[in-house]
Amino acid sequence: MAKRRVRAKAPPRRSPDRRFTVDASVFVNAFNPHETGHAASLEILSVIQRRGDPIIVPTLLVTEVASAVARASDDTAGSLDYSEAITGLPHLTLVTLTPAIARQAADLAAAHRLRGADAIYVAVALRYGTVLVTRDGEQRARGMGAVNCRTPEEALA
Repeated sequence: MAKRRVRAKAPPRRSPDRRFTVDASVFVNAFNPHETGHAASLEILSVIQRRGDPIIVPTLLVTEVASAVARASDDTAGSLDYSEAITGLPHLTLVTLTPAIARQAADLAAAHRLRGADAIYVAVALRYGTVLVTRDGEQRARGMGAVNCRTPEEALA
């Protein structure tokens, strides 16, 4: 008798709206339970991790989170611990600011009147085809001309 070949099922393709670039504003908001929107920021990060969705962020995230948390909490060690914990999240990819991404971010900043750091997140989202999740209203409004931008609440809906 001839053996029947069974093809392995290809893994399901991940929907483009299930790949994320998460701005530092969301991580900082998730850290501080006293801030408005904290619960939704924490929930979207939890949902993304539970589903195993990719998070693709610029390395700038590490510095921005450490800075914002240290300034708000006056806790150097705690802010560094939190930013380091973020880098260890499963499914998180840190993207180095290469000359090509820097040029793309500059083009986006000029075209959409984005602040420099905001343009870097938008460039990463554009390059990797991710949804940009942010609490920064200006970044969201101006970045929407280039990428799909959502608040944590919108990303959860």
